[in-house]
Amino acid sequence: MGVTLPLIAVDVGNARVKFGLLELLDFGDGFPEPSRTLHVPGRPLEVARVAAWLAEADTGRAAWWIGSVNRPAATSLVDWLRAERPNDPITLLAVGDLPLVVAVERPDLVGVDRLLDAVAANRLRRPGCPAIVVDVGTAITVDLVAADGAFQGGAILPGIAMSARAMHEFTDLLPLVEMSELGSPPPALGTSTVPAMKSGLFWGAVGSIRQLVERMAEGSPAEPQVFLTGGAGSAVAELLGQQTRYIPHLTLAGIALAAQTRVPGT
Repeated sequence: MGVTLPLIAVDVGNARVKFGLLELLDFGDGFPEPSRTLHVPGRPLEVARVAAWLAEADTGRAAWWIGSVNRPAATSLVDWLRAERPNDPITLLAVGDLPLVVAVERPDLVGVDRLLDAVAANRLRRPGCPAIVVDVGTAITVDLVAADGAFQGGAILPGIAMSARAMHEFTDLLPLVEMSELGSPPPALGTSTVPAMKSGLFWGAVGSIRQLVERMAEGSPAEPQVFLTGGAGSAVAELLGQQTRYIPHLTLAGIALAAQTRVPGT
């Protein structure tokens, strides 16, 4: 692959597929930010929207670097690319492709999205300072990156939409609450069933994240920087403390950084 090709980073999650276009792969020591992004449902993958997005961007030939935790959606995307854009090189990232030490028992069983977040956090964190990465998606992950940059593992808990669906499916009378993202904080005191559910879903998730961050920080030699990404906004980051930064495209940046390290001459 030539280094002049635009990069399309793709984060294939369980519910959504996120695309980011980076015009240049050589961004030096800076933090990669996509110039254009697209989010589409992954089940089924809406390839017509992807095609329209590509046409609007007018990129021509591009290199696709994909991090996936959803094999059916990734397979659909790769099959579509091979049929519609046969000249575009495709790389499906695995743990061995990443510029990251993974200090857990089975690195190959860690979701690549968690590892890509750690790669990006290593570019953002202060030298010698550990980091905690919170990714709010279908599942919520809270992971620790050591001061030397190694991924240490973390915690996985149900995402807010998953919890909402579980409450509906495992009870007789509770409705399905549409609350796929952690947006504006609801009142803690719910005066009817749906507001009470929204309170429990939101503040339960925030409380779990906060407690995990505090516990992980207790075992660190220095206070970690906290980076939050996924279906959450800056308002949620503020609830976790002043050390928390909201980085909307952390996983896409990790994909771009992995691509940069693997392409000669960048």
